[in-house]
Amino acid sequence: MAVLNAYRIVPEQHPDQRGSFHEGFRSGVLSDVIGYPFVIGQANYSTSQRNTVRGIHGTSIPPGQAKLVTCVRGAVLDVVVDLRVGSPTFGQFDVTRQDAESGIAVYLADGLGHAFHALTDDACMNYLCSEAYVPGTMIEINPLDPDIGIPWALTEPPIISEKDGNAPNLAEAMSSGLLPTYEDCLAHYAALKAGPSPR
Repeated sequence: MAVLNAYRIVPEQHPDQRGSFHEGFRSGVLSDVIGYPFVIGQANYSTSQRNTVRGIHGTSIPPGQAKLVTCVRGAVLDVVVDLRVGSPTFGQFDVTRQDAESGIAVYLADGLGHAFHALTDDACMNYLCSEAYVPGTMIEINPLDPDIGIPWALTEPPIISEKDGNAPNLAEAMSSGLLPTYEDCLAHYAALKAGPSPR
């Protein structure tokens, strides 16, 4: 993927007369790729009707919250946005079509933002998060920010929450000091690689 520290996971499907099976992810393999252990601290689900846009959502550093996101019912247009000020890919995004049949998932490291557009009714997303939610640490960026320019391919006005619709654009969030820096994120990744401090 173009955004640093974001990865698209395309599983190998094993169909037979009963249906199909695939491995969604393997902790050891993903941890080797990202360079530190991916530990799941919380699992979330969201359901959305067609034409809903959720995001762009990130988490401040600390505590951070890396995510592995998978569409487990229906289909979505999934987007990762680099919110790390100073990153070589700051403000850039990657788009992945996810659906329950393909099992494609996206991993996004701490400091990256996530959003999606529901392409079907009753689209269900699963989020495996590295940290439990901490109130007051959520970062919201307007998903329709023209300076980011996500190609949502909307055919009608999207269904969007008041909070997301009123969220600042990327430039406003940066000037207000709401965004993590790339330097802080790199230090955070290094601390995760080093592991917990001995007691």
